This record gives sequence, C-alpha cells and structure tokens, in this order.
Amino acid sequence: MTSEERAHFSPLRLMLVDDHEVVRNGLRMMLEATGDVRVVAEAGTVREAIAQAERTRPDAIVMDVRLADGSGIEATREIRAAAEDVRVLMLTGSNSRADVDRSREAGASGYVTKDRIASELVAAIVEVSRRRVP
Repeated sequence: MTSEERAHFSPLRLMLVDDHEVVRNGLRMMLEATGDVRVVAEAGTVREAIAQAERTRPDAIVMDVRLADGSGIEATREIRAAAEDVRVLMLTGSNSRADVDRSREAGASGYVTKDRIASELVAAIVEVSRRRVP
C-alpha cells in the first residue's frame, strides 16, 4: 500500500487478548510496525477482554482461544452480542476442528494458528480485521 493510499483511511483500532504478556508484546510490535494498526487495548483474561472491549470499542480483536480463566470463544460470544460489528480473529496453538467450529458459532471472523510465520500472521490479522478474507 502506498503512503497516498494509507492516508485515505485511519489505522485499524485493535485489541489483543492473550494470557501471555510476551505474546501480546510481540504481536503489538509486529502489527504496529505495519503503520496500518493501532493497538488500543490488551487483556489477559476473559473478564478483562469483555471489559476492555466495552470500554475501547475496537474495530477488531485478536483473541486467544484458551485463556487462564476460561475460553476466548465464550468471551467472543459475549463481546459480539454487545458489539455485532467488531471483527474477532481467533489465535491459537491448536488446530482443533471443534475449536474452529465453536469459534465460528460464537461469531469469530477467522481462525489462525500461532505456528504461522510472522509475516503471514500479521497479514491474516490485518486482512480479516479489515473485513477481507486472507
């Protein structure tokens, strides 16, 4: 994307949800380096995710499937019930078909595994969050 094209829309407002701070920090650095993304909130638990989503109203959320205090899938269901327009991309180390199906049923827009190379992961997050399928 050229700088002229980038000037025609504002950065994507994104929230990161993962119970590992190092994962959130790495994602933040990679995503904000694109210039297309501004991380407006982070959370490490289901409860924090729901509260932060309500408080900050991000355009999109990168949500870990498994959190220390519960399921990112259930957090997604609750967040999407309150804000239908928010895009949620599930991020996980698991490639479980059941988790994929449950995530979609909860309203997730996509599902990505953590084993992708960094550039593919960033591209998938930005594409799904911008309402385009990678």
